[in-house]
Amino acid sequence: MIASVTCRRGSLMPAGRAGKNLLPHVAFGRRPPQSNLHYRPTLLFSSFSSIVPCWANVDISTMGKRTEPHNVCNMVNGEWQAEVPSGARMLIPDPMNKNNAPIFTLPDTQSSDLDPFIKSMKACPKSGLHNPLKHNERYLMYGEISRRAGNELKDRAVAEYFAECIMKCVPKSRAQALAEVRVTADFLVNFGGDNVRFLARDFGIPGDHVGQKSVGYRWPYGPVAIIAPFNFPLEIPVLQLMGSLYMGNKPVLKPAEKVAVVMEQYLRLLHHVGMPKKDVDLLNCQGPVAGELLQRAPIRVTQFTGSSRVAELLSKQTNGKVKVEDAGFDWKILGPDVQNVDYIAWQCDQDAYAAQGQKCSAQSMLFCHENWVKAGILEKIKKIASKRNLEDGSNGPVLTHTTEEIHAHKQRLLEVPGARLLFGGHGLTNHDIPEQYGAVEPTAVFVPLEQMLKEEHFDACTSEIFAPFQVVTEFREDQVALVIEACERMSHHLTAAVVSNCVKFQHRILSNTVNGTTYVGIRARTTGAPQNHWFGPAGDPRGAGIGTPEAIKMVWSCHREIVVDELIPDNWVQTKPT
Repeated sequence: MIASVTCRRGSLMPAGRAGKNLLPHVAFGRRPPQSNLHYRPTLLFSSFSSIVPCWANVDISTMGKRTEPHNVCNMVNGEWQAEVPSGARMLIPDPMNKNNAPIFTLPDTQSSDLDPFIKSMKACPKSGLHNPLKHNERYLMYGEISRRAGNELKDRAVAEYFAECIMKCVPKSRAQALAEVRVTADFLVNFGGDNVRFLARDFGIPGDHVGQKSVGYRWPYGPVAIIAPFNFPLEIPVLQLMGSLYMGNKPVLKPAEKVAVVMEQYLRLLHHVGMPKKDVDLLNCQGPVAGELLQRAPIRVTQFTGSSRVAELLSKQTNGKVKVEDAGFDWKILGPDVQNVDYIAWQCDQDAYAAQGQKCSAQSMLFCHENWVKAGILEKIKKIASKRNLEDGSNGPVLTHTTEEIHAHKQRLLEVPGARLLFGGHGLTNHDIPEQYGAVEPTAVFVPLEQMLKEEHFDACTSEIFAPFQVVTEFREDQVALVIEACERMSHHLTAAVVSNCVKFQHRILSNTVNGTTYVGIRARTTGAPQNHWFGPAGDPRGAGIGTPEAIKMVWSCHREIVVDELIPDNWVQTKPT
């Protein structure tokens, strides 16, 4: 039990520290006084073996150890909802140890429980909670909230708290988890101050006569929805959530069930730094119930990050009112110029196997020029991949495929003439990972390029499997056109890498491909997207970007043109009707 008393804004702080000014008052709606630009960061306190922020309501170190696990809540219309009327709940197992207690429970919201969420969405007008002509002070408010939230996440203890929370839900290395927190913090700080209202910058065009002009505005949608994935339980939902809020929308957020506690704690942080509680609803439910909400509530746009199958389903359910960052079968091409082989092998391993390959940007297919194969690149990747293990988090459970499903995919690829197992391919041993999750070695299957392109094999060879698994092939100089054909025939175009400093080779590949985020040069990668560039697919009008001003404006606002015509000439004479 955490010893605590209520501190300002309802956050938790340790007994004996009450009365300290945790969050100086800010009068949103005008520029905050200078003293409030340097508010004191969150006080933290020790509980059991971990550090718990004063706004948090769960000690991560106890997750999986308590007979009564933490109960994640819904948030609707400004109120935390511990239970739904139906009483249904979900238990989330410890992904590393099936013998442990559940790490948390959460409401299994049913269709009959949706009325409060529908009412909350209906309360938001189409014109949003703010827009360029309404409640302008909220742009300033969210600039300050963003700055404060970023500073919170940059606090070392808070960063460790979220990293531990991430690793408990979706096991990955500490370096990977902390990098996720860092990118999120940098994004929030980037949009502090005036940068939120800069997103709503308009433009004007002179009219045909005196007194006439047209003004183009970025306009919110009003009630919107965000369906977030499990693999980046903080970074992806936070970046999309904040973008929707910056532009004036009211979002309902549906996180992945396995990681729901992460965004529950982040919302508590936002409340702590000044976000009005009614601005965001948090809905914990399974997919079909979320689909029903989209149909029953006046949701104007839904942003979805996840599998291509669900993306297509949502497109039909919403009549196309969806912004998608779905699965990508991401490729990397090693060009003809061989150099820095050890570095390239390390980056290939990182792109394919970090976080168990559970990244939408993970390297799914590696096209190796024969020069790289002769240089021993595949043996070097194998050596690095063999060092991955459960103990340091460099390998871990696969949350969306069972071990049997991964083995079945491997066996299908090995049926291709000339295919062979390069390394891996076996299930992990001596572990307690739950059976509903996968546990496999980092795996690579070689498939000859000509065979892969055959109609009967192509779909199998280019099917994404969210696991530490990649397909490898080799090409000669006279087969570059076949590599381009393979890239053209792939169905999803998220990330890609052209590992070459040969300008002629770069240009040939880049001019004939479409991937939305493409890295080029000898250090090119497919993963590790920071907060300073666009990340998203291309070639799909539904494609959603993330992380940049352009992405936020494209996903979370629409264009509105207002034509102003104010002056009638003094010498105007009525003419014959036409």
